[in-house]
Amino acid sequence: MTEKNQYVVCALYQFVKISDLDVLKTQLRILFEDHMIRGTILIAHEGINGTVSGKRESIDSLLNFLKDKGFLLLSIKESISSEIPFLRSKVKIKPEIVTMGLPDIDPNKSAGTYVKPEDWNDLISDPDVTVIDTRNIYEVNVGTFQGAINPNTESFREFPRFVEKNLVGKKNRKIAMFCTGGIRCEKSTSFLKENGFENIYHIEGGILKYLETVPEDESLWQGECFVFDDRVTVDHGLVQGSYDQCHACRMPITDEDKSTGDFTQGISCPHCIRQKTDRDRERFRERQKQIELLEKRQEKHLGKTGRKDQEARKAEKIKRMREKDRQT
Repeated sequence: MTEKNQYVVCALYQFVKISDLDVLKTQLRILFEDHMIRGTILIAHEGINGTVSGKRESIDSLLNFLKDKGFLLLSIKESISSEIPFLRSKVKIKPEIVTMGLPDIDPNKSAGTYVKPEDWNDLISDPDVTVIDTRNIYEVNVGTFQGAINPNTESFREFPRFVEKNLVGKKNRKIAMFCTGGIRCEKSTSFLKENGFENIYHIEGGILKYLETVPEDESLWQGECFVFDDRVTVDHGLVQGSYDQCHACRMPITDEDKSTGDFTQGISCPHCIRQKTDRDRERFRERQKQIELLEKRQEKHLGKTGRKDQEARKAEKIKRMREKDRQT
């Protein structure tokens, strides 16, 4: 794969106080349009979080912009893809950059002790250490570390309840936690510290940094790692994994899942066939039809005139956003 055909996939976050969210949102949207960056950035008064993709120079422009804005301690993880894994650009203002339902938790004041990926195996192999996967059940089912506890949560909001029910009386025990890129562990370890737990550890850079750093023949990771983009999963070395995704319920699915009678592209899979109604499936069927029609139109009709129209719409959009930015 030549550099010309490479896209950088960049996951980033930082917990830092942000005052004027509306201005930052507008500036990021303009930068996304100017540099053809795709993906999603979430901003809140507690910080910034997101995964984006673009050419190397585009991602560098974004990172330089954020540095100039005072984001000097960004956690950044990058990988390379032959295709851009996002279709759209989104910048959203949220109450939290990772939703735990506790916006007052501040990882800058109290969080667990970082453990380097190369030291992680020794920590979690200690029988006196409780290892907890802070991710949701569908992510854990794709892959996890040997011996890790699955909290069986449907969303990160449920994690505090898991702690209250399962970790009572263990405040003096060593606890090691991990998540995809590290951000959920920042909040979950902070939550534990603020509730009297002392010996709390988390892997620096998350599972992604571990898979990038630790050789496969030394790894204690089992399976693949779910990621929130069109790659669906990654494996050791951050190469794209073997899973696809059901576009009806967003669950990761295997080739075996797709070979069953429960699977219909964009409409159902074994995970959601009994959860969704006929009305849901009819809606999904219409959406899938529109997606296929749009893909065909783009392939057949996006010639010189179409490209000019796109460029004109893009220029007008940027003009409106810049005008809004000047007014704020």
